[in-house]
Amino acid sequence: MTDGRPRTRFGLFIGQVGLSWAELVERFVLADELGFDHAWLVDHLMPTDPPYDRSAFEAWTSLAALAALTRRIRLGVLVSSNTFRHPSLLAKQAVTVDHISGGRLILGVGTGWFADEHHRFGIEFPAAPERVERLEEALEVLNHLASGSPATHQGRHYRLENAQSLPTSVQRPAIPILVAAHRPRMLRLAARHADIWDTFPSIDGTATEGVASDLAERVAIFEAACRDAGRDPATVRRSVWVGSEPMGSQAAYVGFVERHRSLGFTDLMTALPPRQHWPTVREIATSLIPRLRAADLTLTDSNLAARAAAASTRPAN
Repeated sequence: MTDGRPRTRFGLFIGQVGLSWAELVERFVLADELGFDHAWLVDHLMPTDPPYDRSAFEAWTSLAALAALTRRIRLGVLVSSNTFRHPSLLAKQAVTVDHISGGRLILGVGTGWFADEHHRFGIEFPAAPERVERLEEALEVLNHLASGSPATHQGRHYRLENAQSLPTSVQRPAIPILVAAHRPRMLRLAARHADIWDTFPSIDGTATEGVASDLAERVAIFEAACRDAGRDPATVRRSVWVGSEPMGSQAAYVGFVERHRSLGFTDLMTALPPRQHWPTVREIATSLIPRLRAADLTLTDSNLAARAAAASTRPAN
């Protein structure tokens, strides 16, 4: 792009809650075939909203299988709960999926937030300040192990003793790490450590419940934290996801892109709507998104929205 920012990528937030294995495979293969840039599972042991008796496949074992069944799409877990796994185990899982996929993994991580599933399944759920502290140390462990060299780490929560994690990842120099961050302390952590920062609007019953700041305020905090950390905020990828509403029409999708690209978001995700709306999803993926990509490669942010809106009204070739 002419303004030096990373190019825009378009993704689908699919999830696995309430889906059979065949339905989950079908959705990821569809995203792959339609040319989306990435698709995502969630990391929960149960649904986070009622009814709670719906199925929920485990994220990382599912991701490994989906990596083998897709060809080009990037994939990941939005996001892995740091409370569920020691970072050494997560590092091995990530490298394994990166090899299965041929280098298509994005490693999403977060503190963990859903207290009820921790209590039900007997998993420790520390207070928020400690969860943030644990995640920051986990990111240090992930970075130590990514090199493939023997690593020793003596931290408050995690320890390594001459640990060598082989093989290393397919991707070089390392698997990109996405950090979910919505509040000031986590935004500062993401500014220091993330290859991709992820957030989404405040929604009751999710990790953003009770977050008072809107997306623009979070962007301002993140960019200031990047500068404090010596990073150019324009060079850090930023992802956002919303529900399936933008998939209702090409005009709605352009509006979604316009709003979030103007805030500096580079990775734009919507939920995949129910099956009856898939023809519109196909139209957006095969007709509109290629035009948005073409505009993104040649235009600055100031006129991207106008050209994208015009593109959505032109007939397909």
